Amino acid sequence: MARNWAGTHTYRAPRLAVAESIDDVRRLVAAGGRVHALGTRHSFTDLPDTDGTLIDITRIDPAFELDERAQTVTVGAGTRYGELALWLEERGWALRNMGSLPHINVGGAIATGTHGSGDRNGVLSGAVTALRYVGADGDLHDVRRGDADFPALVVGLGAYGITVSVTLEIQPTFRVRQDIYTGITWDAALAGYDALTSAGYSVSIFTRWDAESIGYAWVKTRLHADDDPVSDTLLDGARQLGAQSPLAGMTNVTELAGVPGPWLLRLPHFRLDMQPSFGDEIQSEYFVDRADAAAALAAVKQLGDGIRPHLIVSELRTAAADELWLSPAYRRDAVAIHFTWHNHPDDVAALLPPIEAALAPFGARPHWGKAHRFDRVALDRVHPRLADARAVYERLDPQGRFVNDHLVRVGVREPR
Repeated sequence: MARNWAGTHTYRAPRLAVAESIDDVRRLVAAGGRVHALGTRHSFTDLPDTDGTLIDITRIDPAFELDERAQTVTVGAGTRYGELALWLEERGWALRNMGSLPHINVGGAIATGTHGSGDRNGVLSGAVTALRYVGADGDLHDVRRGDADFPALVVGLGAYGITVSVTLEIQPTFRVRQDIYTGITWDAALAGYDALTSAGYSVSIFTRWDAESIGYAWVKTRLHADDDPVSDTLLDGARQLGAQSPLAGMTNVTELAGVPGPWLLRLPHFRLDMQPSFGDEIQSEYFVDRADAAAALAAVKQLGDGIRPHLIVSELRTAAADELWLSPAYRRDAVAIHFTWHNHPDDVAALLPPIEAALAPFGARPHWGKAHRFDRVALDRVHPRLADARAVYERLDPQGRFVNDHLVRVGVREPR
């Protein structure tokens, strides 16, 4: 059966259907039984699974539609962000932000609250102005920003239908450079975390929770001109003048060493034309209130000795608050604490409870598509609109066509 892109999770659905068109999706839904959408398979759990039919939407025509006056683009939900970015750049337009991997499909990333980085940049879902989905009745439905259900449906986890197209805000194209800063101590980082994450348009910190140094700060600067100056220092660290990567000599990362380039080749960490990330990996991620960043990071750092043997790297990022009910940044500026693990499933499973316990005092919210141990009770405590979102999904799908075990376990749908 199908696996996720990293090969570390196998879906249990008895049937996989590949949709070549929106009409195919409608027919498959109308045929009856449980269904769920499958995109580029970047979830690390059974979130996209079903005991019925998985519908792969990645072969549907992107059907790009640019509205320059409104500054929006409409695109098929199965389209990869990198493909959309190339199409926009050719026409002089850009997305506000992108995730680490341009390989992820638009609909899946939005439905799970996936994000890029930047103090003033929201999660990718925040750029949505409208979406179209196939509902339980097999018909097409549209929802737009301002509609009553919109805040529940954007980060919707496939719980109410299959999203087939999305309309996103865009802006004129821009250029970015990436610089690496090293030598920043934990003491300086925790005391000046706001200064650290505001050092660029987008800032990622790669750490292995070592005792002294926080690791690498990867600063992406939005440029007015290619010769805009950047600082040689950041807190108590310094800018590297060479091209050393914070990802251990990997060749699939986007260009570093301060070389200016278009947004789509700098905002993601990884190149679209190469394997994303490390492969053969498990991922986890938790979001805390930005106000709690220093205390939350210090709490996780205490677990560093147990984490490091099973960790490839952690990444620390930020996201601006939004009004989407199941967003990890709902009504609070967020700091994301990400773990890319070696494929050590038993060890990772044993590590997640102490990490979650360390983050519990800060109301941490897990990434919906990554490995975590939260259940309905735990998620009700940290997502104040979970019950409201659940009520919307139950109303739109009363027969439970889009219900699966994962959605019941995390309290997004009621059991059937």
